[in-house]
Amino acid sequence: MPGSEISTQRTQALALLMRRGMTRLAEFRAAGVTATTIGRMERAGEVVRLARGLYQLPDAALDAQQSLAEAARLVPKGVICLASALALHGLTDQMPPRVWIAIGRKDWRPRVTYPPIRIAWFSDELLRRSVERKKIAGTSVPVFAVAKTVADLFRYRRALGDALAVEGLRQALRQRKATPAALAREAEAAGVWATMEPYVMALTVDA
Repeated sequence: MPGSEISTQRTQALALLMRRGMTRLAEFRAAGVTATTIGRMERAGEVVRLARGLYQLPDAALDAQQSLAEAARLVPKGVICLASALALHGLTDQMPPRVWIAIGRKDWRPRVTYPPIRIAWFSDELLRRSVERKKIAGTSVPVFAVAKTVADLFRYRRALGDALAVEGLRQALRQRKATPAALAREAEAAGVWATMEPYVMALTVDA
């Protein structure tokens, strides 16, 4: 391969990485950058391989949200949910070590090595309900809205604990990111309003 072509591919690869953050080999190829060029760049220390076929700049800032973007790319039918959605909405300071992502009950469990993910199985109705999209690292990431996220935390409280569900509810009300009415609607749809109502009433009175 002529040196000028290698240089052009290298420039394209670096531009793609700066724009998208984590980038897969298939995305490089689509942009006209060969696997051979990426291999040379890896050996030269210009890129770092995070997992098979997944690369990042060596000095890239560690952005926890990028793992959400990558999970969304790898599980295109999934929706960011539960603790991961809570963190994305700014309702907790703790980003969970695994990306929580909801898929349909009839969907195949995705085989993903990076980023580490946790699967939550949702009915088709609940999977389609109250989905928003946020732009992260050039990717449109589907995530459940705040009120639905809180209701789902109560639904999954055995797996994630009561404390996270209650704290999510408290912060959603305190930051005014969800109204009591919206929370009630989502809790009723999720079948957890009987459990959640006393907390909503107590926190609303305290406010």
